[in-house]
Amino acid sequence: MISWLARRIAVSVLLVFILISAVFFIVRLAPGDPLDQIVEEEFGADSRDQMRHRLGLDEPLFRQYLKWLAASLQGDFGTSLRQQRSVGSIIGEALPATLLLTVTAYLLHLLLALGAALVSVDRSRRTLDQGIQAVGLTLYSLPAFWLGLMLIMLLSRKLGWFPSGGMHAPDARFMSGGAWFADLLHHLALPVITLALGSFMGTARYLRTSLAEVLGQDYILSARSRGLSERRVLFNHALRNALLPVITLLGLSLPFLLGGAVVVEVVFGWPGMGRVAIEAIWARDYPVIMGTTLVSALTVVAGSLLADILYRRVDPRVRFSSREGL
Repeated sequence: MISWLARRIAVSVLLVFILISAVFFIVRLAPGDPLDQIVEEEFGADSRDQMRHRLGLDEPLFRQYLKWLAASLQGDFGTSLRQQRSVGSIIGEALPATLLLTVTAYLLHLLLALGAALVSVDRSRRTLDQGIQAVGLTLYSLPAFWLGLMLIMLLSRKLGWFPSGGMHAPDARFMSGGAWFADLLHHLALPVITLALGSFMGTARYLRTSLAEVLGQDYILSARSRGLSERRVLFNHALRNALLPVITLLGLSLPFLLGGAVVVEVVFGWPGMGRVAIEAIWARDYPVIMGTTLVSALTVVAGSLLADILYRRVDPRVRFSSREGL
């Protein structure tokens, strides 16, 4: 296990290094000048040159890269060009909001997927299954921003059930603990629903296939021959083994959840990593772009590695071996 884990970590670190290196050069070679966002229009050429020199933007590109890499290895991601705050503090404020959104959305996503898969393997509910499939595939095909806007129009503007954006009401700081938490959940509902509804059907179809395969196994036929009810066979014998692929899907779902969260955070004004990253891109705020990219890459890689470890722990048929492929 130690040899396998060491090789997986080494490959993961290499992938992150290649990604952030590529992003570093791409964002700096892209059109646009970050000084346009942080200096006044009346600043002369001399003032702009002084500002560029102070920020280190006049140095050769490769030297800028080496300085950023050396500082990052020491935990210093630099200072935001636009906000003049440390990138670490900006990410520290935004990351919990993104984790809250994505983790909650993933749990709801799994519940919806599991429910749809259980309905699909029940032959007595064909009509309901067809309806869920049609609705789910329609939602799966819709862009996240469009679905979010439609939910805002219907559930917020028209029915008034949920707030249209933000993480808290303006007076949240004056609320008691219980009221503050209820307000947070109220604002969290629409972004979570948008992320979950737009992605659950892919997992549901995967689970349905897994359940169908498990239900055809000999031990399931043996359980039925002993007179066990179909409900007991399904929940006590089939479902546990059918859920094993979900562990693998956890690692694969992280990139899609984070990518969807970027759009959803912008649509709903959610103060998370996605919104910070988009604002940094528009402002050419290089340090913030690099910081958010690095944290996102590390999160995805860590999720994939964790999924592999959990799968090998849960499934006794899989064993760690130093001769296994990566």
